[in-house]
Amino acid sequence: MIRRLFAQADRAGGAPRRLRTDRALSPLPRLASRLLLAGALAAGTLGLMGPSAHAAATKGPDTVADTAERVMDAVVNISTSQTVAPSRSVPTPDLPPGSPFEEFFEEFFKRRQQQGEDNGPRRVSSLGSGFVIDQAGFIVTNNHVIADADEIYANFTDGSKLKAELVGRDTKIDLALLKVTPEEGKPLTAVKFGNSDALRVGDWVMAVGNPFGLGGTLTVGVISARNRDINSGPYDNFLQTDAAINRGNSGGPLFNMEGDVIGINTAIISPSGGSIGIGFAVPSNTATPIIAQLKEFGEARRGWIGVRIQQVTPEIAESLSLGKPRGALVGSVTEDGPAAKGGLKAGDVVITFDGKEVKDMRSLPIIVADTPVDKEVDVVVVRKGAQETLKLTVGRLNEAESTEAAADTTEKKPEPPKVDTVKLMGLEVAELTPELRTRFKIKDELKGVVVISVEAGSPAADRGIAPGSLIVEVNQEATGTPADIEKRLAALKQEGRRSALLMVSDPQGQVRFTALPID
Repeated sequence: MIRRLFAQADRAGGAPRRLRTDRALSPLPRLASRLLLAGALAAGTLGLMGPSAHAAATKGPDTVADTAERVMDAVVNISTSQTVAPSRSVPTPDLPPGSPFEEFFEEFFKRRQQQGEDNGPRRVSSLGSGFVIDQAGFIVTNNHVIADADEIYANFTDGSKLKAELVGRDTKIDLALLKVTPEEGKPLTAVKFGNSDALRVGDWVMAVGNPFGLGGTLTVGVISARNRDINSGPYDNFLQTDAAINRGNSGGPLFNMEGDVIGINTAIISPSGGSIGIGFAVPSNTATPIIAQLKEFGEARRGWIGVRIQQVTPEIAESLSLGKPRGALVGSVTEDGPAAKGGLKAGDVVITFDGKEVKDMRSLPIIVADTPVDKEVDVVVVRKGAQETLKLTVGRLNEAESTEAAADTTEKKPEPPKVDTVKLMGLEVAELTPELRTRFKIKDELKGVVVISVEAGSPAADRGIAPGSLIVEVNQEATGTPADIEKRLAALKQEGRRSALLMVSDPQGQVRFTALPID
């Protein structure tokens, strides 16, 4: 279970929750495992490595005390409070008017309210972490630490407490920027961001935060993995670390051994809420442009080019002669968007954007979002087996969710007309006629070969192709009749291809690509 890392205080009294003493938080298993390892090393039972390799494998940094001394004062505890509306713990039963029990329950709940048994408005407190990035008083933390808060305070290591104002937030990568007014004569200690792209798996790092409301706590570990996607948002690109981070560490910094912030601790995987050595931090190189935008504009301003993309599977890579799967396959292009104006087309595979390699589908939205709005960039695509370089100007992403309503499919379908069909690749297809367009409610402007039925259990069914879909292209060649498809498949067979790339559209015009084995 992925858990956010703020520690919520008792709703009634505001006191921090009592620490749990379950096994996940107990030091005994860890101590026992270390003793077993020490015994095994002493007995020579781990014979896969020599003595010098044993020392190298178990030796970490001699000390981090000097670095910790420089940065600890920049890390703050974030405390928030908010008022929760009154709620009734037991709802009033929904009884029909005139029921013999109606008067009884009304009297019962009225008496409970007079006795104060129902919950009234109450204050809810939570604790998290943050760090100062500017002596002017700017503080970075996670958005979920301060979400819906009425009041926000930053608590410093010297015991001082300053009220903080929200400058801006970004829910997509869970960041917030706060501002405090430093006390006169007491300058704040600030830390700077480092280069998270320079990190390697195995590099040592330090996590500093406020676990369980205990105050400034430092733990040491290594970078366990990079570019982790934990399905928390569209721009997931987390660093994974085994440095112990727990509830209350949210928004705290992850330092390298030079004392530069290379990540913002955000989430852990834990069945109990305690650290099991799997924590995640937003990389500094992902955070810094967003923080700069929050500071300047009070909001995030991401790049946008107007394309729908999909993963390049091994089958699609083979059908496009790409070799190994790479890049992001363009499924459709927004009309009059930056991509359309720059000449990008459906079926293109984007392999480089603004000089950065597009390794897979997930990396393109991250690269585009980090690109400054209105910047002209080079985009390298593979189109029909050849590389082309296009130029386009990045637009600004509209964060509003689409409100387009789904088509009404409740109308009674007319009786299916008799049509001449061809069976291929697990599909029964036919030339698109006015009757079939009406039957499947296909938009007037769409063209292609219509799918009448799909063989159950076939690769086409597994790929989600459904009756009413249109086969618009086969290996980037337009199709208007079943004969066009048969001719194209025959040519692919002669070339030694094992699969064909289909551009498939649904009746409303949503396009995607899929590869099917050639019969």
